[in-house]
Amino acid sequence: MRQPRIIDRSQDEHFMRKALALAAEGAALGEVPVGAVLVQDGQIIGRGFNCPITRHDPSAHAEMVAVRDAAQAVENYRLVGSTLYVTLEPCSMCAGLIVHSRVSRVVYGATEPKAGVVVSRGQFFSQEFLNHRVLVEGGVLAQECSQLLSGFFQARRAARKDS
Repeated sequence: MRQPRIIDRSQDEHFMRKALALAAEGAALGEVPVGAVLVQDGQIIGRGFNCPITRHDPSAHAEMVAVRDAAQAVENYRLVGSTLYVTLEPCSMCAGLIVHSRVSRVVYGATEPKAGVVVSRGQFFSQEFLNHRVLVEGGVLAQECSQLLSGFFQARRAARKDS
């Protein structure tokens, strides 16, 4: 079986912008604006944005939605050779999903100092007990990703103050 190639870094900003657009879709629904796309062989095979509120599903993080979408699209729960672009550093739940689904590379935008487990609260992907290694690239369009989140929470606080 042919292994899909990993996207080279020259496409990182392009695909992160796609993830940012999805994050904005989530924000329009009142969800915390995090977006994700899963790419294989230069094509988006999975898309998602945070939607735990609208789906009544605590696991409906952007990464989870995008990986589920991709697995259905390729009819395989293993996503070897894929790159996940996500606007915010993954949490522990999503990091576990990334390993179990065999995503090859994760590219994230902003760090998540409270719950991120790539660099902020630990280096999950570096743990020796894991049976799959994930390449990681952080800080791609970090300012834009961070601004989208900051603006969302500022607007939410302002709305609460006014009511």
